[in-house]
Amino acid sequence: MHPPEGAAWLVWLETSALALAMRQWQWLYPIVEILHILGFVLVVGGAFFFDLRLLGVGRAMPVSGLANHLLTWARAGFALVAPTGFMMFTAHATEFATNGAFRVKLILIVAALLNAAAFHRWPFRSVTRWDVAADLPAWARIAAVLSLALWTGVVSCGRLLAYF
Repeated sequence: MHPPEGAAWLVWLETSALALAMRQWQWLYPIVEILHILGFVLVVGGAFFFDLRLLGVGRAMPVSGLANHLLTWARAGFALVAPTGFMMFTAHATEFATNGAFRVKLILIVAALLNAAAFHRWPFRSVTRWDVAADLPAWARIAAVLSLALWTGVVSCGRLLAYF
Protein backbone atom coordinates (compact mmCIF):
# COMPACT_ATOMS: atom_id res chain seq x y z
CA MET A 1 0.00 0.00 0.00
CA HIS A 2 1.29 3.41 -0.94
CA PRO A 3 0.85 6.46 1.28
CA PRO A 4 -2.37 8.12 0.08
CA GLU A 5 -1.65 11.34 -1.79
CA GLY A 6 -3.97 13.40 -3.89
CA ALA A 7 -7.19 15.30 -3.56
CA ALA A 8 -8.44 15.52 0.02
CA TRP A 9 -11.68 13.67 -0.74
CA LEU A 10 -9.73 10.80 -2.31
CA VAL A 11 -7.39 10.57 0.67
CA TRP A 12 -10.40 10.67 3.00
CA LEU A 13 -12.10 7.91 1.00
CA GLU A 14 -8.98 5.75 0.91
CA THR A 15 -8.49 6.08 4.67
CA SER A 16 -12.15 5.42 5.52
CA ALA A 17 -13.23 2.40 7.55
CA LEU A 18 -14.64 0.77 4.41
CA ALA A 19 -11.36 1.19 2.52
CA LEU A 20 -9.36 -0.17 5.45
CA ALA A 21 -11.66 -3.18 5.69
CA MET A 22 -11.38 -3.76 1.94
CA ARG A 23 -7.59 -3.85 2.24
CA GLN A 24 -7.22 -5.64 5.56
CA TRP A 25 -9.92 -8.31 5.71
CA GLN A 26 -8.46 -11.27 3.87
CA TRP A 27 -11.61 -12.32 2.02
CA LEU A 28 -13.55 -9.08 1.66
CA TYR A 29 -11.86 -7.66 -1.44
CA PRO A 30 -11.89 -10.98 -3.33
CA ILE A 31 -15.57 -11.56 -2.49
CA VAL A 32 -16.49 -8.03 -3.56
CA GLU A 33 -14.47 -8.44 -6.76
CA ILE A 34 -16.20 -11.74 -7.57
CA LEU A 35 -19.60 -10.10 -7.03
CA HIS A 36 -18.48 -7.23 -9.27
CA ILE A 37 -17.52 -9.66 -12.02
CA LEU A 38 -20.79 -11.58 -11.67
CA GLY A 39 -22.66 -8.28 -11.92
CA PHE A 40 -20.81 -7.43 -15.11
CA VAL A 41 -21.65 -10.86 -16.50
CA LEU A 42 -25.30 -9.92 -16.08
CA VAL A 43 -24.87 -6.40 -17.47
CA VAL A 44 -22.70 -7.27 -20.43
CA GLY A 45 -24.28 -10.66 -21.08
CA GLY A 46 -27.77 -9.20 -21.20
CA ALA A 47 -26.64 -6.27 -23.32
CA PHE A 48 -24.67 -8.49 -25.72
CA PHE A 49 -27.52 -10.92 -26.36
CA PHE A 50 -29.95 -8.04 -26.83
CA ASP A 51 -27.53 -6.27 -29.18
CA LEU A 52 -27.04 -9.45 -31.19
CA ARG A 53 -30.81 -9.67 -31.65
CA LEU A 54 -30.81 -6.08 -32.87
CA LEU A 55 -28.16 -7.08 -35.39
CA GLY A 56 -30.35 -9.87 -36.75
CA VAL A 57 -29.48 -12.96 -34.70
CA GLY A 58 -32.64 -14.83 -33.69
CA ARG A 59 -35.01 -12.74 -35.77
CA ALA A 60 -37.96 -14.92 -34.72
CA MET A 61 -37.65 -13.66 -31.13
CA PRO A 62 -39.52 -10.45 -30.39
CA VAL A 63 -37.22 -7.57 -29.57
CA SER A 64 -39.68 -6.26 -26.97
CA GLY A 65 -39.78 -9.62 -25.18
CA LEU A 66 -36.01 -9.85 -25.09
CA ALA A 67 -35.82 -6.30 -23.80
CA ASN A 68 -38.17 -7.13 -20.96
CA HIS A 69 -36.23 -10.25 -20.03
CA LEU A 70 -32.56 -9.55 -20.75
CA LEU A 71 -32.47 -5.90 -19.87
CA THR A 72 -34.14 -6.62 -16.54
CA TRP A 73 -31.17 -8.89 -15.74
CA ALA A 74 -28.74 -6.28 -17.03
CA ARG A 75 -30.25 -3.63 -14.76
CA ALA A 76 -30.04 -6.01 -11.79
CA GLY A 77 -26.40 -6.63 -12.66
CA PHE A 78 -25.74 -2.90 -12.76
CA ALA A 79 -27.32 -2.60 -9.31
CA LEU A 80 -24.67 -5.08 -8.14
CA VAL A 81 -21.79 -3.56 -10.12
CA ALA A 82 -22.20 0.01 -8.85
CA PRO A 83 -21.80 -0.62 -5.10
CA THR A 84 -19.12 -3.29 -5.51
CA GLY A 85 -17.18 -1.03 -7.86
CA PHE A 86 -17.41 1.78 -5.34
CA MET A 87 -16.19 -0.53 -2.58
CA MET A 88 -13.15 -1.55 -4.62
CA PHE A 89 -12.51 2.07 -5.57
CA THR A 90 -12.36 3.12 -1.92
CA ALA A 91 -9.50 0.71 -1.27
CA HIS A 92 -7.32 2.38 -3.92
CA ALA A 93 -9.00 5.73 -4.55
CA THR A 94 -5.85 7.82 -5.00
CA GLU A 95 -4.29 5.23 -7.31
CA PHE A 96 -7.40 4.63 -9.42
CA ALA A 97 -8.13 8.34 -9.77
CA THR A 98 -4.90 8.74 -11.74
CA ASN A 99 -5.11 5.40 -13.57
CA GLY A 100 -5.76 5.93 -17.28
CA ALA A 101 -7.58 2.63 -17.69
CA PHE A 102 -9.92 3.54 -14.82
CA ARG A 103 -10.69 6.94 -16.28
CA VAL A 104 -11.39 5.46 -19.71
CA LYS A 105 -13.57 2.78 -18.08
CA LEU A 106 -15.72 5.44 -16.39
CA ILE A 107 -16.06 7.39 -19.64
CA LEU A 108 -17.06 4.24 -21.52
CA ILE A 109 -19.65 3.33 -18.85
CA VAL A 110 -21.22 6.78 -19.15
CA ALA A 111 -21.17 6.52 -22.96
CA ALA A 112 -22.74 3.02 -22.84
CA LEU A 113 -25.49 4.24 -20.50
CA LEU A 114 -26.17 7.28 -22.69
CA ASN A 115 -26.28 5.03 -25.76
CA ALA A 116 -28.83 2.76 -24.03
CA ALA A 117 -30.89 5.76 -22.93
CA ALA A 118 -30.87 7.20 -26.47
CA PHE A 119 -31.87 3.81 -27.91
CA HIS A 120 -34.84 3.55 -25.56
CA ARG A 121 -35.77 7.19 -26.09
CA TRP A 122 -35.86 7.05 -29.90
CA PRO A 123 -35.57 3.80 -31.90
CA PHE A 124 -37.18 1.53 -29.30
CA ARG A 125 -40.35 3.63 -29.16
CA SER A 126 -41.30 2.28 -32.59
CA VAL A 127 -40.51 -1.37 -31.70
CA THR A 128 -44.00 -2.56 -32.58
CA ARG A 129 -43.19 -1.91 -36.27
CA TRP A 130 -40.02 -4.05 -36.22
CA ASP A 131 -40.48 -6.35 -33.23
CA VAL A 132 -40.35 -9.73 -35.01
CA ALA A 133 -38.63 -10.78 -38.25
CA ALA A 134 -38.57 -7.27 -39.71
CA ASP A 135 -35.69 -5.08 -40.76
CA LEU A 136 -34.62 -2.93 -37.88
CA PRO A 137 -34.11 0.81 -38.24
CA ALA A 138 -30.53 1.84 -38.90
CA TRP A 139 -30.38 3.72 -35.58
CA ALA A 140 -31.24 0.54 -33.68
CA ARG A 141 -28.43 -1.36 -35.42
CA ILE A 142 -26.00 1.51 -34.82
CA ALA A 143 -26.95 1.57 -31.13
CA ALA A 144 -26.31 -2.19 -30.96
CA VAL A 145 -22.84 -1.89 -32.53
CA LEU A 146 -21.99 1.00 -30.22
CA SER A 147 -23.22 -0.96 -27.22
CA LEU A 148 -21.11 -3.99 -28.12
CA ALA A 149 -18.02 -1.82 -28.59
CA LEU A 150 -18.56 0.28 -25.46
CA TRP A 151 -19.23 -2.65 -23.10
CA THR A 152 -16.26 -4.53 -24.55
CA GLY A 153 -14.16 -1.47 -23.79
CA VAL A 154 -15.50 -1.28 -20.24
CA VAL A 155 -14.62 -4.91 -19.54
CA SER A 156 -11.20 -4.51 -21.17
CA CYS A 157 -10.37 -1.40 -19.16
CA GLY A 158 -11.50 -3.11 -15.97
CA ARG A 159 -9.09 -5.91 -16.63
CA LEU A 160 -6.30 -3.46 -17.55
CA LEU A 161 -6.57 -1.69 -14.19
CA ALA A 162 -4.10 -4.17 -12.75
CA TYR A 163 -1.49 -3.33 -15.38
CA PHE A 164 -1.48 0.48 -15.42
